[in-house]
Amino acid sequence: MEEEVEEVKAPAERYICIHGHFYQPPRENAWLEVIEVQDSAHPYHDWNERISAECYGPNTASRILNEKGVIKNIINNYSRISFNFGPTLLSWMEVYDRITYAAILEADRESVKNFSGHGSAIAQVYNHIILPLANRRDKQTQIVWGIRDFVHRFNRMPEGMWLAETAVDTESLELLASHGIAFTILAPRQAKSIRKIGELLWTGVTTESIDTRRPYLCRLPSGRTITLFFYDGRIAQGVAFSGLLNDGAKFCTHLQASFEATSDEPQLVHIATDGETYGHHHKHGDMALAFCLDNIDRDSTCKLTNYAEYLAKFPPVYEAEIHENSSWSCVHGIERWRNNCGCHSGGNSGWHQRWRKPLREALDWLRDELVVIYEREASAILKDPWKARDEYINVILDRTDDTIRKFMATHCTRPVEMNLVLRLMEIQRNAQLMYTSCGWFFDEISGIETTQIMQYACRAMQLVTQISEVKLEEEFMKRLELAPSNVPVLDNGAIIYRKYVLPAKTNLQRVGVHYAVASIFEEDPESFPVFNYTTRNEIFIRKEAGDHRLVLGVTQVRSNVTRSEKKFAFAVLYMGQHNIIGNISLDMEEDKFAALQGRIVNAFEEGRLGDIIGFMQMYFGSEKYTIWQLFQDEKRKVFNLITEQSMNDLEASLRRIYNRDYPLVNALAQNDTPIPNAYRTTFEYILNADLVRCFLTDKINIREVERILSELVKWKLNIDDREKVERLAGESIFKELKRISGEGERSARRIERLNRLFPLLRNFRINPNLYKTQNLYFEITQQQANEQRSDSWIGQFNVLGDNLGVKVE
Repeated sequence: MEEEVEEVKAPAERYICIHGHFYQPPRENAWLEVIEVQDSAHPYHDWNERISAECYGPNTASRILNEKGVIKNIINNYSRISFNFGPTLLSWMEVYDRITYAAILEADRESVKNFSGHGSAIAQVYNHIILPLANRRDKQTQIVWGIRDFVHRFNRMPEGMWLAETAVDTESLELLASHGIAFTILAPRQAKSIRKIGELLWTGVTTESIDTRRPYLCRLPSGRTITLFFYDGRIAQGVAFSGLLNDGAKFCTHLQASFEATSDEPQLVHIATDGETYGHHHKHGDMALAFCLDNIDRDSTCKLTNYAEYLAKFPPVYEAEIHENSSWSCVHGIERWRNNCGCHSGGNSGWHQRWRKPLREALDWLRDELVVIYEREASAILKDPWKARDEYINVILDRTDDTIRKFMATHCTRPVEMNLVLRLMEIQRNAQLMYTSCGWFFDEISGIETTQIMQYACRAMQLVTQISEVKLEEEFMKRLELAPSNVPVLDNGAIIYRKYVLPAKTNLQRVGVHYAVASIFEEDPESFPVFNYTTRNEIFIRKEAGDHRLVLGVTQVRSNVTRSEKKFAFAVLYMGQHNIIGNISLDMEEDKFAALQGRIVNAFEEGRLGDIIGFMQMYFGSEKYTIWQLFQDEKRKVFNLITEQSMNDLEASLRRIYNRDYPLVNALAQNDTPIPNAYRTTFEYILNADLVRCFLTDKINIREVERILSELVKWKLNIDDREKVERLAGESIFKELKRISGEGERSARRIERLNRLFPLLRNFRINPNLYKTQNLYFEITQQQANEQRSDSWIGQFNVLGDNLGVKVE
């Protein structure tokens, strides 16, 4: 009799996927298309720069620590997670943080190799508008632009797409599916009911009851389908708000413990959170993520995956219905973006959000008015105005004359001026940008996110006046009066619009004024770009006499966006400090300018400043321009230049006192005599200036750092701007290591000197950002693993690794 052999089942396949939604709202000035300085992001220029330094960059080279807290490996987190980046953020990063940008694209290429040919990057609706609140045409454009932007950057078609705030309705899913999108990611509470494919009865589900470990097919009215992944809300909440990133091992354990132990079906444990959680919202969150990913990689019971790979391996066996008009960050559905539903950021107790509805209604009114104007004007020159809008993404991604000519050849019915077509397209682009979701997310209508979307509305209305006789702004502001502010002095949206939006409004004349005033201080004033405008001089004259300067000329200004251009004549007189006076004219004849030039140059060379001002008024008229007409960044730059000399004079004066009276102050201290505060202030100022200067030179003077820090201890003084010192010290250490990397064996003495710096920094609790230096150290160890080094070099290099917290196994 044969023995029965018990069938041994293969272990169930278990996978883990972590999704990061990396996004920042567009912060660019609607006219200049650059982010102006944001002091709240100090010591960085703006919040994009700060968050990139704290989160996006570190995740490209995140550290895995050993049991002693020393770095043992550096990995690119993006290559092992699922992620999406907002297109408007990537367009900024492509220009201002190219290293991080390149590493993100490389991570997607690497993930294709890791995950069976499926890249981890997914697309996003273009500028993060709430799709269920948009009309069908705007949904279409947001999806088309998001896909085209993705293909432009990642060089492949996206398999999935992230919906802003995961806000969803059936029409949006239909459009995703019609454009070849295979899946999207939703919150568990967005699932309404489920059933096994082939069964008849639906079962209602809740956040707690839905099984998030499987994909769900969603059948659409058109007959198309799309797959939905409902992430694990419990773990996602723990990561975002409950400290789960404080411990990478604990994070990993939570994920691994979420499998159904008795199930023999394939399972996917997955979460989705804001990507900024990993480093910006939670310091060192990128390291917790890296540790977690590394642990999962070492675990034989489960594997890392991305959504596309998992979907290809395990198609859905269940289907789901969604709650229409639902999202992940509003328990009321999508009311956060159109009503005072009670959802807010929590920072201002007692504030209402009654402004949300009238703001939404004002923008909807404006959108519909813009549609009428666009269709009327565009139909006369374009084959299909709405197809042209969808195709305009090609111009947005590459604003070259060749791309624009190709766009016009494809879409225009007859020869037409380039700037007319571009103005029409820019009206519609700004109409999209004005719906960016962050405008409603926070507590107050005067916040920077909300005034930002008002800027886009203002820009769209301004462009309308350049192609038609229609004036929309007065009615728009009447509607904004119905949007109440929480700040009594601001009262309503119309006042906020006048106070914060209209001052940013720019035209070619204002750009000309900026160029004229800024040319006083530029090193190469005859040719410099003014943000997204270019200038070309026909005549340019610059004179200097001591602190006084004079510039005058004739210059052409051209918009790189609409290709509109104007020529103007200008004259600007600088009389020292912040005293600047200037004039421009858009219609000055050549002979009149020649006469002005002769008289004003002669007056300057003879020191007759009063006559110069008189000539300006005679030739240009009474309207004058000053430093206040400069755009914010340039104004800050000029003020820094102006104050630099005064600060140098102040430092020289204090240094004389420091050098002259140091023996006296020393004698006071030796005799226990109280030191006057004026001396303490002087000493602190000079020693801090010296400390900063140590890190501004090509090579760090270690002896000087030792002297300064010992003096600060001796006199019990403080480091004034610790953040600035830490930033400069970090940059200097990186430069030193770059020199070391290129010197080979000869660098042993340099390494020894650099090692002397770290105890000093630790003693003064100066914590420089060593992120780039640690990366470089790690690279050097990989490159030189097979090279011969002396014992002294190896010894010092290992000490440097200890100081940097890097251990190469």
